[in-house]
Amino acid sequence: MSNQRFEMVAKTFQGLEDVLAEELRSLGAINVEPGKRMVSFEGDLEMLYRANLSCRTALRILKPIYKFIARNTDELYEYAKEYDWGKLMSPSSTFAIDTVAYSDEFTHSRFVTYRIKDAIVDWFKDRYGDDVRPGVRLQDADVMINVHIAGDRVTLSLDSSGESLHKRGYRVAQTEAPINEVLAAGIILKSGWRGDCPLVDPMCGSGTFLIEAALIAANINPGVYRRHFSFENWRDFDAEIFDRLYNDDSNEREFAYKIYGADISPKAVEIAARNIKSAGVGRMIDLEVRPLSGWTEAPESGVLITNPPYGERISADDMEGLYGLIGQKLKNVFKGYHAWIIGYREEYFHRIGLSASMKMPILNGSLECQLREYIIFEGDYKHFRSQGGRLREVEDKKEKRVGSLKDRKRREFRKESEKFRKEFRHADNGDRRPRREGERRHRDEERSFKDKRSERRENRAREPRNKLEERYRPGAKPSENPLALRRNPEALKSITGKQPSLPMMRRRKQDNTDN
Repeated sequence: MSNQRFEMVAKTFQGLEDVLAEELRSLGAINVEPGKRMVSFEGDLEMLYRANLSCRTALRILKPIYKFIARNTDELYEYAKEYDWGKLMSPSSTFAIDTVAYSDEFTHSRFVTYRIKDAIVDWFKDRYGDDVRPGVRLQDADVMINVHIAGDRVTLSLDSSGESLHKRGYRVAQTEAPINEVLAAGIILKSGWRGDCPLVDPMCGSGTFLIEAALIAANINPGVYRRHFSFENWRDFDAEIFDRLYNDDSNEREFAYKIYGADISPKAVEIAARNIKSAGVGRMIDLEVRPLSGWTEAPESGVLITNPPYGERISADDMEGLYGLIGQKLKNVFKGYHAWIIGYREEYFHRIGLSASMKMPILNGSLECQLREYIIFEGDYKHFRSQGGRLREVEDKKEKRVGSLKDRKRREFRKESEKFRKEFRHADNGDRRPRREGERRHRDEERSFKDKRSERRENRAREPRNKLEERYRPGAKPSENPLALRRNPEALKSITGKQPSLPMMRRRKQDNTDN
């Protein structure tokens, strides 16, 4: 039934798991649990369709169907053949298999793929004859099966997305090495930008940041541009639910600001303009040919997000000069901005000349990059802090410096202690070495300390303990009972429980009796 709840897994890039988890929660998914490059969750068929249509940071949505333990390829084949593949496809269907293996036993993902393929084909042959079997198709297969192996644990899942969800469907042209759409959307969402101020990308390339920002600002589902999802081939596909979700634009909103994009390359700007037109978001974006050096003013209080060249696949004639120019423009033009820059080389980041308030590791393809935030405040840092601002990275460095100072003092103390212990170590013949100057100094200091401590105790003992004591017993020792000194028999009797037997007190009592 369409409302039956089941487990699902959304795949993503490393570093975007928290953003994807928040997206799924906002869609109504339950039991959302982020993992490594994935987020597990639960929902029904409608949730599966909605996740494919709406998630900006998901690469694909998987539906696990079969889990087992296999210690070798023979067990892998046998267990896979036990599954009822007739529930998913017919002999006339086509299927494809994608394998990911993290295992010492299954080291070749291609061989795993072959064994799972053989198990599926043989399942149909056993029931329909040797010549009746579904076909294998690498592209646009009817059923896409995902195999995930961790150690000896095997999970077979249906891939509900088909092509990776980063292939939105709006891109008609691209520059060299464009940033992935899912990564671009994830960076924008990590920045906290939701369309509540202007956004600028001064090195926009083919316009990926610009388009993804427009979709976020207007709350347009990124999946509406796609022509097909793999779940549309499933036997339980509910076209009525999917059409209702696909055509629902009730959550879209107006964008009150502008998104500004520019690039030094006229060809890149032309490609960006074509992609923007294909996505239908041209009304929200101002695009022009402009080098970074040409930025002399910027919209007030905005966010800057850009992906400058790394010096790898794309490079500039003067990479250090480019990053230095980025820092100069941030300080002099984009005042009041939060700037987010994704980069690869530490030496180029250093050329920006600003302290990052935040650093996040993030993968861009195979490159282990960093996403850094720079808060561009007006005036000096002291004034910025007085207004409640905080550069997280700067404050963390201060805390580290304080911590390192404490560590240094601990190391010095341990060093001195070790040195002192060595002065008293025994010789190999068992005789104790002569006491050295350090030992005598330590002994004298210890004796002086003890003398001073005793002197302080004696001074405190001579001091009255309270005002009554100061009044009635000046100079008395604390060990003496003030009531005894006062020779008050009634008070002593209340303390000791018996009549005092001092002669003077007896005489006083007798005197009182005589009277």
